Amino acid sequence: ALMRSTADLRINAIHAATLGEGLKKNQSGFYDVILSRDILPDGAACFVVQEFMTADTKSPEIIIYTTAGDPDHAEHALKCGIWDYIIDPCPEECLPDLLKRALRYRQSKEQDALAGKNEIHDQLINHGIIGRSKAIQDCINLSVRISQSDANVLITGESGTGKELFASAIHNLSARGRKNLTIVDCAALPPTLVESILYGHAKGSFTGADKTQPGLIKQADGGTLFLDEIGEMPLEIQKKFLRVLQERKFRPVGGNIEIKSDFRLIAATNKNLQNMADEGTFREDLYFRLKTFHLELPPLRVRKADITELAYYYRNSYSKRNKLKKKKFSPDYLSILTRYDWPGNVRELFQAIERSITDAQDSSTLYPKHLPTNIRIQVTRKRLEENGKSDSSPSLATAPAHTTPGDMPTIREAREKAIELEEKKYLETLLALTRGDIKNCCKTSGLSRSRLYDLLKKYELSK
Repeated sequence: ALMRSTADLRINAIHAATLGEGLKKNQSGFYDVILSRDILPDGAACFVVQEFMTADTKSPEIIIYTTAGDPDHAEHALKCGIWDYIIDPCPEECLPDLLKRALRYRQSKEQDALAGKNEIHDQLINHGIIGRSKAIQDCINLSVRISQSDANVLITGESGTGKELFASAIHNLSARGRKNLTIVDCAALPPTLVESILYGHAKGSFTGADKTQPGLIKQADGGTLFLDEIGEMPLEIQKKFLRVLQERKFRPVGGNIEIKSDFRLIAATNKNLQNMADEGTFREDLYFRLKTFHLELPPLRVRKADITELAYYYRNSYSKRNKLKKKKFSPDYLSILTRYDWPGNVRELFQAIERSITDAQDSSTLYPKHLPTNIRIQVTRKRLEENGKSDSSPSLATAPAHTTPGDMPTIREAREKAIELEEKKYLETLLALTRGDIKNCCKTSGLSRSRLYDLLKKYELSK
């Protein structure tokens, strides 16, 4: 059921018998709440949750209900951001009240979003957080919610995705915004001076300590402590820092009195801390303490719709900063930007544009030749590979001579057969590379365990 509500919470609902039908109806207008069974004739609802959502505040609240349920389906749906996953033998008894709560939340969210949207958007623009893709808008919306609390935050993402930008934005949007944002690069801390830098030291506590020095944790008092590359913090320091995080108290090196510091912690890393905890290279108790909120930033290759906007933003800011006349982008220059994978993410994109502007000198327009050679090579190779694949596909000229229109399958049948062939080939390769390790298969493919088993059974593949 897809529902709209009025100001007095009267509900107008329409019904769809399948997920496909629901998606079509959802495209025709904006709905406040979508209520769905977990399994419908054309599949599991959890796998199409993101298709029902949009990037803005008009994205509906989604409730999935079931009498039994599937743990993998529930996990996938909740990670996608649904309102709730209801497991109840008699869902019709609990759903009415739940729908009313979801609709009330919906109305208050839209009102709050409308009131503060422009101000927050301007602040984020000033921080260089650019993009209208759903992936980045979800991060922006979560950052706004995070900023309203004092809870610990763990920001993860590949190098160059903007972890420090988001940490700064969360700090500035919070009640602590007028106090210090103290940044600590854990990867750059000298092993012998880590404690002194973090906790400070008393005069005479070691050779060269000619005066009492407050540490960075004390400098963050009343503000925010940002630990960048937290995965690089030495293991022997982590236990002591865990206590500091719990008590907000610490003792400077060589000191006798504990000092308090009221700080809000934001940590960031491009490493998988869960894997490090499993391997014993990062304390699991500290990891769980860090991620009260977890903000995972998407790589640029999955938000390519933002690349052009990012390019214009950086061109404008770089030109203004260096008092240069703005150069134009040629269409083929922008085309290459959107086709490149950007392993260095936004940082690499900005560096490429800066280099292009420098290389272009007196030219008023940026062309592909102004881009770094490695970027042009990768994009050219990708185009050649794509052309090679298309050239190897069957054409009318190479079609079997005996084929007649009556022999042809429908386009739907042909599409399904092609998908099945590719799926089977993918699964065979996946099983070979992982040596049949189901956990590794799920991690690599993004499939839930139950869905993977269904596909293995369908294609008669042995794990």
